[in-house]
Order: sequence, then C-alpha cells, then structure tokens
Amino acid sequence: MQQYDYEQLVFCQDEASGLKAIIAIHDTTLGPALGGCRMWTYASESDAIEDALRLARGMTYKAAAAGLNLGGGKTVVIGNPRTDKSEALFRALGRYIQGLNGRYVTAEDVGTTVHDMDIIHQETRFVTGVSEAFGSSGNPSPMTALGVFRGIQATAKEAFGSDSLAGKTVAVQGVGNVGYYLCKHLHEAGAKLIVTDINEENLTRVRNEFGAEVVSPSAIFGVECDIFAPCALGAVLNDETIPQLKCKIVAGSANNQLKEERHGDRLEELGILYAPDYVINAGGLINVADELEGYNADRARKKVENIYNILLNVYQIAKAEGIPTYKAADRLAEKRIEALRRSRSTFLMNERNLLQK
Repeated sequence: MQQYDYEQLVFCQDEASGLKAIIAIHDTTLGPALGGCRMWTYASESDAIEDALRLARGMTYKAAAAGLNLGGGKTVVIGNPRTDKSEALFRALGRYIQGLNGRYVTAEDVGTTVHDMDIIHQETRFVTGVSEAFGSSGNPSPMTALGVFRGIQATAKEAFGSDSLAGKTVAVQGVGNVGYYLCKHLHEAGAKLIVTDINEENLTRVRNEFGAEVVSPSAIFGVECDIFAPCALGAVLNDETIPQLKCKIVAGSANNQLKEERHGDRLEELGILYAPDYVINAGGLINVADELEGYNADRARKKVENIYNILLNVYQIAKAEGIPTYKAADRLAEKRIEALRRSRSTFLMNERNLLQK
C-alpha cells in the first residue's frame, strides 16, 4: 500500500451469508473511487488482496486519463460465482459499501451481474450498472465497443495518416459482448474482419452478419493484418505472441494486455503502435460514471467518443517525450492527479493561514 500510495483496504466478513470480500481504494484525489465488484475462486486470500489492489490502481489511471472526476477502487468477493451467490451475501456487501459513505462506488465486473448490483442497491445508493428501471445505463458493452472503435480510428490516423478503416484488415481476438459490437462498427466502416473465439456461437454470429473470416485461437496472432484487436484475456502481449504479430497497430478492449511493461517497450521497438488498454477501453467506465449525474445517453456517448482525442493526446506526449505509448498514458493520468493534489494542498494551506490570522 505504501509503495503505490493506496488510501484504504477494507476486509469484509459476514459469517451468516458467507461473505468474504476486500474493497481496495487506491486514490480519491479526483473524486470518489469507482470500480467493479469481481467474484472469483481465488486460490488464497493473498491472491484476492493482490488482485483487488492491482485492479484498484488501474481504475485510478483509467478514470484520470478519461478526464473523469473519479478515483480508483475495486471489490473482490472470494467465492464461486456459479454456486456461492445469495441475496444475503450481496446485501451484506452493500452494507459495507454504504458504510464507506460514498468514498467508493461499485459496479458490475467479472463474475457479477446486473441482478447482483440490484441486490446491492437495496442497501446502498453507491452502486452503478443496476437495472434500467433504477435509472441505469443498461448493458455497458455497446459503449465500451464504441470507445474502442473511436480509439482504433485515432490510432489509424496516427499510424497511417487517415482515420478511415475502409479496406483495412482487423484481427479481432474475442467476439463476445464487446467484441461483437466492435466488429459491427468495423464492418460498417468497411474493414475486413479476421476473428477468433472459444465460443462457436459467437463465431457463427459474426461470420454470418459481417462476413468475418474465422481462424483458430492460436493462429490469430500470426495473421497478416493492419490492426490486431485483443478483446478477450489479459497478458496476451508477451514473449511468445509479440514475435508472431504481423500488424502495425495493437488496439483492443482487453484489460492488462501487456504481460509486463517491457512488452510495451518491445512493441515500440518493432514499430507497432500500441493503444494503451485502459485508455481505449474506458467507454464502459465513462458510461456508468454518467449515472452519477443522472444518466443521459447523448451526453455519455459524446464523452465516450472523446476517447479519439484522448488517444491522439497520448500519442503526442509519446512523440514529444520520446517514450512508449503506455508510459505516455501513465504520464497523462499522473499529471492530472498531481495537478489537482497540488491545487488542493495550496487551498488547504491558505485556509489554515486565514484561520490562524
């Protein structure tokens, strides 16, 4: 916590419901921490703590880079999402979140659903991504995909001199919820699609609707393409996969695409333009964050589309400072946080001086 300047780590236990959860709050300089509630069968409590901390810090950077007045947080619930869920468990979690009095706002994540958020909502108002009947934005996948699409356009402009995707070949790894909507945008923009997925129904859908070419999961890294779009698992850019890439751009919706930071350096060395994942995939966060103001779909869409300009800014920083794009994204986020931290510090100092007088 000290190394990466975390603010708070909350351990939540409720014997009656079987709840064992961890809420990590990384930074609230810009505003309350917002981050999803993940439910997973962790091998140990240490693994769960590490995951909560890592994900919370990532949300700080994602929110800051997206220009949101939010900090970063995350909840992890230790348990099997298929067998261990109950109303009592999520209501107990809701009471813990309510006890933080707005310092942390939760949302849907891996292993949790809109229904789970509705149960949490019975105990606290500090939850987003609930049913549309409660004023929610609904399924975040279309907005996430829109942001990724606009990010791909911006990255194409940087790499090719034009943001037109007509005639470009895009290899999409993972065509589930977000990947499907991304393929729809790309197809409508005139791109040729090469796709893979472990779910045959997903592949059949994009093949039939968009004329996509299907390849095996192991073959997707080596296909000849202009753009590789990872939209499934994290850590897919590593020592084994990077040498196979035959593209000029990597830009997709998956989280934590770089297995290690040095893999971002390697892409830079190979002349492959990397769209930092937490910048390009921020559409879902931007969308649910709008719920905190009273959800307005048009306003949320405009904010999501601005990912185009944010990425162009990241690329400008990278060129000006001679650093890889993943470092430029961090620089953008850290600069914004630090500027507000200094501003608040100055304000508090002036207030104290006035009181002393």
